Amino acid sequence: MPSANQQPSSNPASNPDLFSIPQSFLLQIGTASILLLLITGKTTVRALEAIGEASEELFRGDRLPILDFPEDQETEQT
Repeated sequence: MPSANQQPSSNPASNPDLFSIPQSFLLQIGTASILLLLITGKTTVRALEAIGEASEELFRGDRLPILDFPEDQETEQT
């Protein structure tokens, strides 16, 4: 049975330096993700604006048929 005073053997798999990720790689990933987020945000805003303009055209009434309303003179004669 090993005593409590013995130091554990150095295991190469537990060495954190072997699996460290370079800071430049983390910076590149972070920069790319933020740029992608900004581009996606701008695209989403443009799409929502286009949807808003299209729905506004529906409610504006430019494409509705023109209704024949009686003139003021015709209503006074009757």
